[in-house]
Amino acid sequence: MTNPHPPVAFSFAVRIAGTSGRVDGGFSEVSGLGVEREVAEVAEGGENRFVHKLPGRVKHENLVLKRGMVTRSSSLFKWCDTILSAPLSRRIDTRNIQVSLLNERGRPLMVWTASRAWPVKWDVATFDAKASEVAIETMEFAYENLARDAASGV
Repeated sequence: MTNPHPPVAFSFAVRIAGTSGRVDGGFSEVSGLGVEREVAEVAEGGENRFVHKLPGRVKHENLVLKRGMVTRSSSLFKWCDTILSAPLSRRIDTRNIQVSLLNERGRPLMVWTASRAWPVKWDVATFDAKASEVAIETMEFAYENLARDAASGV
């Protein structure tokens, strides 16, 4: 029997191909799972009352992952550092990133796969001596395609 309640947004998992260990998947926030189709407006010659709207290119938001700052070496940070510091002439090593929305038993309900992703930004949140917050690092990835698949969740 299906659950009549919508799933909670705080139970999710992130898996990045080519990384290992829990340290590379423990994120506190995920955003950027979105697709948008641009709309091209074309004015018809001699007809000034309206414009034709035609489907344009598909755009993907950047995938943004946030987590508590990791102080030890990780394969994810090494990959990001290699791509972000590489000269433009170097080939970019892309990877697939999976984000799974989990049910109450920790099993995937939905899985989004960002294909051929690569890091475009990495930063650390502001340090503030007056605050008592965890140091957060943010990683941002461009990707070519986003696929959404329903999982069994059983």
